Amino acid sequence: MLIPNLTIEVPDELARTLARIAVEQHKSIQQLAIEGLNSLVGAGPDLDIGSAAAVLRAMKEPPHLRPSDVDELDAAIAAGRLTIETRDLFPG
Repeated sequence: MLIPNLTIEVPDELARTLARIAVEQHKSIQQLAIEGLNSLVGAGPDLDIGSAAAVLRAMKEPPHLRPSDVDELDAAIAAGRLTIETRDLFPG
């Protein structure tokens, strides 16, 4: 993933606070900033796992499947199913 450089000027006190938090969380200031910005826009990878938004986002990302890929997956799932044998619990 290509990440463009971005420079943000912040007051000294905020920079010191961010540096302290980053050290406490064993992260770089850049990691801390990216996580914070992601949380603002709701784009964090762990924020919405399983949500409709996450599914739609995954559908737009590569690899893009062809209908034949889906058919192949459906066939593999069907082939892997086990038959269930039931017995009569109330013989009569």
